[in-house]
Amino acid sequence: MRRHRLPVNLPDPLALARRAADEVYFVGALAQRGILRPHPPIRLARMGLGLVTHGSVAGLLNAAALAYGDRVAISDELGTITYAELDAHANAIANGWIARGLRAGDGVAILCRNHRHFVEAFFAGGKVGAKVILLNTDFAAPQLREVAEREGTDLLVHDDEYAELLAGVDVRLGRWRAWVEEGTDAGDAAGTLASLVARSSRKAPPRPSAELKVTILTSGTTGTPKGANRPTPKSLGPIGGLLGKVPFHSGQTMVVAAPVFHSLGFATMMLGIALGDTVVLRRRFSPATCLADVAEHRADNLVVVPVMLARMLDQDDESGSRTDLSSLSVVLCGGSQLGAPLAERALRRIGPVVYNLYGSTEVAVATVASPEDLALDPGTVGRVLRGSMVKLVDDQGREVPRGETGRIFVGNSIQFEGYTGGGTKELVDGLMSSGDVGHFDQHGLLHVDGRDDDMIVSGGENVFPKEVEELFERHPAVVECAVIGVPDEQFGQRLKAFVVLHEGASLDEEEARDYVRQNLARYKVPREVVVLDELPRNPTGKVLKRELR
Repeated sequence: MRRHRLPVNLPDPLALARRAADEVYFVGALAQRGILRPHPPIRLARMGLGLVTHGSVAGLLNAAALAYGDRVAISDELGTITYAELDAHANAIANGWIARGLRAGDGVAILCRNHRHFVEAFFAGGKVGAKVILLNTDFAAPQLREVAEREGTDLLVHDDEYAELLAGVDVRLGRWRAWVEEGTDAGDAAGTLASLVARSSRKAPPRPSAELKVTILTSGTTGTPKGANRPTPKSLGPIGGLLGKVPFHSGQTMVVAAPVFHSLGFATMMLGIALGDTVVLRRRFSPATCLADVAEHRADNLVVVPVMLARMLDQDDESGSRTDLSSLSVVLCGGSQLGAPLAERALRRIGPVVYNLYGSTEVAVATVASPEDLALDPGTVGRVLRGSMVKLVDDQGREVPRGETGRIFVGNSIQFEGYTGGGTKELVDGLMSSGDVGHFDQHGLLHVDGRDDDMIVSGGENVFPKEVEELFERHPAVVECAVIGVPDEQFGQRLKAFVVLHEGASLDEEEARDYVRQNLARYKVPREVVVLDELPRNPTGKVLKRELR
């Protein structure tokens, strides 16, 4: 692993002053958005006790229950559940697990879709001080077995639909069923979370000997997903930085369509609970259902990965009726590349409420593009969040000038602590590689030019597939596109494009190549253009280029 040094020009006293100023800013952002508000002294004492007993993450639900009580916390296919009920359920599950041998530091793996039982199981594990592992619902059986064993799973929570996939996965403290399929009495069925809720004490469990650890798995776009350990925040930065940029407010309704096992969905679901929002979850994403949820709930906020947003806009166009989306004040996109064509389309259709978040499981959030940023340049990922640092460096670790492309390195208070199987991302003076390359423009906006391992050298020229992908996505016949590098005897490497066309549209290979030739340099013209019915993607919308190769 390469390590370089960047020149450090900031004296320690100045760094401390800057850190203090940041924390003051974060407190102001939390107050402005309604998280910090006056409470009676007794309630404040109880909220503080819960946070001290179970930590800032696991104690969050108890604090929300005390602050928001009868307010609806989760709305899903089962109906609604209040903050007080949600916290009581998590307590009961935690107490039931403790009675059956679960201890602080044990591994609790959760394989659930988006619904209330995921939230209950997560906070129950947190109240015990467990290591909670969020499993990807798109895993195949071999991946599930490998990850469950590698991550040290002692107790497994799963929806009924995954029972067959889990054959052969034996864990010390057994399995617990979360979402129970119709025809089973969830309250009486042994081995269900509902049975623990019905039979266990709803009092807060005792203080654990260790604090909650959360393991989120990487997307696995380049191979087997890795476990990424996330530290407990020691700063208000992770929430204050985001709230300083994105106008979420307490007491709103947030539709979280992104999968909650992944960083984007999980972080925004937790933010919704901190804000006392009503969080709307659906087990499976459907463009029509998500549009209906926004309209029916008069949702203030929508959290999606870009492919979800694109399908919602397509659905609205195809249906012939324009869904009322006027209630939305924030549409937060992340998890994969938004891209200029989709950003422009969403801003035209929904209005200046689209925010593009850039980060990763490892580096957390680096930048956010506001609607104003996207109006300047719809291809940007925005400005660096307060409390974070982004530097662009060359292969020798030297910072590159504005306008030049460099490798993106990020620093903040919650970058991951390393992979559970060993290893980490490359570090430069405390900043961590995002795995991408990009440049800052004249406005100070960051642009991601591509993955550092996606770049090809064709005839001596550096070529990034993203530029060609975005060009194709502006073609009227093309829905989406992915471009990879392939060997070429004459030029060393050339590009190969895979396109998905609109229904009824046509585009032959020579027409596609001419389109690129008319808009970009000759060495960026793909050698081949292949039409597919759809691109292979993971649940967060990232294209699986290894499958295309």
